[in-house]
This record gives sequence, C-alpha cells and structure tokens, in this order.
Amino acid sequence: MTEPSPAVPASGRAAGAAPGRTAVGNSPEGPTAGRTLRPHPPEVSAAKARRWGAFYYAEQVLRVMKGYGWSIFLYSVGQPAAYLFAMGVGLATLVDTNSASAFGGVSYIAFIAPALLVSAAVMTAANEFTFPVMDGFKWRRVYYGPHASPLTPEQIAAGQIIAVTLRFLLQSVIYFVIVAMFGASPSGWGWGSVLVATLAGLAFGLPLMAYAASVREDKGQFAMVMRFIVMPLFLFSGTFFPLDTLPLLVRWVGWISPIWHGTELGRVMTFGYEESPVLTIIHVVFLLVLAWFGWILTKRQFARRMGQ
Repeated sequence: MTEPSPAVPASGRAAGAAPGRTAVGNSPEGPTAGRTLRPHPPEVSAAKARRWGAFYYAEQVLRVMKGYGWSIFLYSVGQPAAYLFAMGVGLATLVDTNSASAFGGVSYIAFIAPALLVSAAVMTAANEFTFPVMDGFKWRRVYYGPHASPLTPEQIAAGQIIAVTLRFLLQSVIYFVIVAMFGASPSGWGWGSVLVATLAGLAFGLPLMAYAASVREDKGQFAMVMRFIVMPLFLFSGTFFPLDTLPLLVRWVGWISPIWHGTELGRVMTFGYEESPVLTIIHVVFLLVLAWFGWILTKRQFARRMGQ
C-alpha cells in the first residue's frame, strides 16, 4: 500500500518551499533556481517591441531559414562554386592560353570570381524577396500576426531585410573563402568583395521586394522576373567577359545592372582592376541609390497593404 503524496498548496509551492520560490526553483538543477520568472508588464513589452521590433522579426525569419539551411547552402554556395570550377578551371585552360590579355592581365578564374560572387547574391535576392514576401501577405499571412502586436509594418519589412542581408553576408564569406582557396583573389582588399556582393544584392532585391509586396495574385510574375530580368542581367553584365566586348545593342543592359556595377567594384578589390576613380564612385552611388529607393518603396507598400 503506497503512501499518499503530500498536498501542494494552490499557490503551486511545495510544502516547505521558501516564499517567492517554486518547487522547480528550489531544485539545484532547475533553470530558475533561486529566483522567480515574471513576465514584463504590457507597457514594458510594448516599449521593447517598438524599439527592437525589427530585430525580433529578423530572428523569426532566421529561425525559419535554419529549417532548410542545407538547401540554402547548396543553392547559395554550391551552385556558384560549381560555376567557378567549370568555367574557371575547365574553360580557363583554353582562355588563358589564347587571350589572357583581354581580362585585365589576370587569370580567367580571377576575372570571373567576383562576378559569380555578386551574381550569387543577386539570385538569392530574387528568391528571398519574391515568394516569401507574397507569402507574408497572401498565403500564410505571416506578417499580420506580428502586426497585431506593437510592431509596425516598417519594422516587419526591416526585419525581413536584416535576415536576408545576414544570409548575403554568410554565403558571400563562404564563397570568398572558396575563391581564395583557388588563388583567385590576389589583392589584400579582396574581402571587400563580400560587402560589395551584399550591397548589390540589396540594390536589386529591395525594389523587387516593393514590387512583390504589391502583387495580390500569383500569375507567374516572379517566373517572368527570373527569366526576363535576372537571367539577362546575369549574362549581359560582364560576368564571363568584359562588357565593352558586347555590341552597343545589348551593352546598355550592363550599364543599368546591379550585377555589372557590383562586379566591377569586386574586380577592383580582388585583383586591382584598373578603372577611373570616377567610375568607381559611380558604381558605389548607383548601388546605394537603388537600394535606398527600393527601401522607400518597400516601406510605403508594406504600410499600404497592412493598413487595409
């Protein structure tokens, strides 16, 4: 015959427990040993949300990304690394033998490596700033839950951007390490191409994010963006050959392409590509202005959609 267990008072404290401590708190192994956890008052929680809301939402997006981390790695790093090996090692043996002088006096692999780094960031932007944004408004409507809290539409948009920017940085760092292992970044400033790729990804992605926030029905718009905007930019932005070797009929594509502006900056940093300082400034200003313009449009579009 078993003995009856001691009664636990309604307060949730076991008999003999000190006031202000729970039975778990008395356990030396309990996570709250010696103290009682109490929630913040509503006004304190609201103040924290208003101040740090963008980072709270960025944390949520990063936790979602973690669930398919291997897919992100293989797409963001594996694919450009395969391009680098195929084009920079396979094709480079022919190119370096016959026309090495056409690529700024460096090997072909050193010439294309910055372009592939920037292109990977832009293609990631094309994925992260399209369907996930529409998903937040239409399918799973994940933006509206945080919006019911003190988080503003601007903070939700900023949180999404922060999370994707961290993805840009991480994948670019990993890819740059691979590039360095191939000996394709002889300059000591090569690490700056990581920041350039991140900026190029934002310059392309933020205007696209604003557009995605305006889409109410999926009728293949994003597939059209990939086929008729992203792919031509990838092919006609001096990725695999200097832009001035193209006819004027298509050269203008590179002039308005974030990939070309980012690629030229990356080449300046990775192997000291010679160009006018004025042109270098134009590259930086172009990317910054495009990213800023995209952010302004995104804020307005998020506020408009969540205010309806």
